[in-house]
Amino acid sequence: MTEINTLTVLQAHQLLKTRKVSSVELTRAFIDRIEKIDPLILAMVTQTPDTALKQADEADRRIAGGDIQPLTGIPVIIKDLICTKGIRTTCSSRMLENFVPPYDATVVERLKAGGMVLLGKSNMDEFAMGSSNENSAFFTTRNPWDLSRVPGGSSGGSAASVAAGEALYSIGTDTGGSIRMPASFCNIVGLKPTYGRVSRYGAVAYASSLDQIGPLTRDVSDAALVLSAIAGFDDKDSTSSINEVPEYIQGLNGDIRGLKIGVPKEYFVTGMQPDVKIVIEAAIKKLEELGAIVDTDVSLPSTPAALAVYYILGPCEASANLARYDGVRYGYSFKNSQNIVEVTEKSRQYGFGPEVKRRVMLGTYALSAGYYDAYYLKAQKVRTLICNEFSRAFEKYDVLVAPTSPGVPFKIGEKIDDPVSMYLTDVCTLPVNIAGIPAVSVPGGFSQGLPVGLQIMARPFDEQTLLNVAYAYEQATQYYKKLAPLAVDQPGNGSNKPG
Repeated sequence: MTEINTLTVLQAHQLLKTRKVSSVELTRAFIDRIEKIDPLILAMVTQTPDTALKQADEADRRIAGGDIQPLTGIPVIIKDLICTKGIRTTCSSRMLENFVPPYDATVVERLKAGGMVLLGKSNMDEFAMGSSNENSAFFTTRNPWDLSRVPGGSSGGSAASVAAGEALYSIGTDTGGSIRMPASFCNIVGLKPTYGRVSRYGAVAYASSLDQIGPLTRDVSDAALVLSAIAGFDDKDSTSSINEVPEYIQGLNGDIRGLKIGVPKEYFVTGMQPDVKIVIEAAIKKLEELGAIVDTDVSLPSTPAALAVYYILGPCEASANLARYDGVRYGYSFKNSQNIVEVTEKSRQYGFGPEVKRRVMLGTYALSAGYYDAYYLKAQKVRTLICNEFSRAFEKYDVLVAPTSPGVPFKIGEKIDDPVSMYLTDVCTLPVNIAGIPAVSVPGGFSQGLPVGLQIMARPFDEQTLLNVAYAYEQATQYYKKLAPLAVDQPGNGSNKPG
């Protein structure tokens, strides 16, 4: 029978529903799995086995009473910048190393209401600032496909945990590609919903106009299930949308005949790895074979400016959001200080890592007197141009497709001392956050034995079309079924089988 660590959420749901396996059995198997595998990939900042078993026992009682929702009793790992009441939420930063929130994020509340089983919190780039997971204050998560390579960032721990079979799904956040990039690097599905589709209440802010919470899953059906569970209006988040949330899984029929797909040429950037380009071109051809009408002569001319826009707006918002970490109210506080000014200065000096400091200083500079108009205001104007270009494109096309990343997962340490090279890895994902549209990375193929993600973008709040195109491609190619070496059951793990 199927190994537990290679199940999808939907498969596990069916096993629970038919009582072929209990949530406690499922949860114990994943706790054992994490104990054996996580020392290799380092995906977890905090493990919560006691909480998980208690929640699993509650889920089994619900199921016995006939109350089972799609995620009831399903083990999950949550990115460590999403607040969990009574459980450490560190943002992988020394600043919040011992912070225990007194409340749950809205997403966590909704998952709890559906019978969540929380295995723990995942490692990430500090305060979500990074593309490789190397900016964590604690340790670098490793890619289950090759332990010498990065898993992508900032939701690297979330992606690696699913790819390695440590959880059935995970929750991440995406500010400039932080769900899609790790999904691409780990050969899983990563969905960045429309800005406002999912409440951000309780997610520690990096850049408030760009951040969005979303799922990382083994396949598209699971992404659809999780999105339906976490999306919807929240009166605690003034940016959340009142748009109705469909049961997305009901719309996954794989029929994309007659669908109009645009391929923006600006996403095939200079320096893109040739093998990645070949994989993406083959993916586009496959969509055409499935009946879609593909136009490869699409232009979004302001796209090349998106990188500069992001690295002005993001740091500006970070400068404002991270001002709350002053060493006084909560978080790390430098003790041997002579006055309040020194408390603040030293707390930030020792509490923040190099990348966080870099972005806060960039943002503070861009917002300072004499530079606001030259940088921040100009970036906002270019942001409007980028939004308008996407809007015009979606008048003609149902979806746009592009690479998720211009390259495959790179070696740990390869780019850490070159911030510009690191920032360029996000060049294909940043425009989506600037425009606030939904996008998904789906396993697109392989280059040199390493995963390549296909990115699909859609008009705002049209996640249904987005997911159906991803589903059609996924089912036609089956790349998602190819598992990372660490996802294949390890010696001594033979008991992790349902039934």
